[in-house]
Amino acid sequence: MTDNGTFPTSRRALLLTAGSAGIAALTAACARPAAPGRAAPAPSGGATPGCVLAVGAGAGPNYVGRGRTRSDITEGRPGVPLRLELTVVRVAKDCRPLAGAAVDIWQADSAGVYSEGKDTYLRGVQVTDGSGRCVFRTIVPGWYAGLAPHIHFKVRPDAHTETTSQFFLPDAFLREVYARQPYARRKAPRDPNARDDRYRAAGGAMTLTPVPDGTGYRAAFTVGID
Repeated sequence: MTDNGTFPTSRRALLLTAGSAGIAALTAACARPAAPGRAAPAPSGGATPGCVLAVGAGAGPNYVGRGRTRSDITEGRPGVPLRLELTVVRVAKDCRPLAGAAVDIWQADSAGVYSEGKDTYLRGVQVTDGSGRCVFRTIVPGWYAGLAPHIHFKVRPDAHTETTSQFFLPDAFLREVYARQPYARRKAPRDPNARDDRYRAAGGAMTLTPVPDGTGYRAAFTVGID
């Protein structure tokens, strides 16, 4: 299946921080939110912007509803392991961690294929803990359909509201991963992200920074919502 969803204009705020930055630094950075389209000063000790306003993303045609509650969503699908560590905070409340928020992610496998029908691989939900954190064990998504490789997510702080967006991955990182099996079974694009207008519109704000972790990688990201 393909995913041709677009980025509608959104007022939802997404707070970005390096994985090593503490909540105290986040709070300090969020005390003076940036104007739309402009980044606030980076938290102390980090090179990543503080509070920025970023466009949201449509769920796309491959969203099939809330997934199963679980941390490991691989279901044995082959691929380079990726540990995704997320923290959800409320920007409007001084970037305080948000406990009890449902975080739903879904993505393509190494061949660029989404699960559908009775299949449920690479889909899942976690609920944030008292520190606003949750962890997913997944794989690096494959490329497909001329779009930048990505991982979709929704954050539901309650039963009535949600924030929908997607994470991207750096070109150099993708080229390295796609040279490995099972990704190398297909000839990957030379510049995986260059073909996608959505990446150019929001990639800088929504790009993960994976670091080596055992046989795979891990990436931390702090998502701020209204």
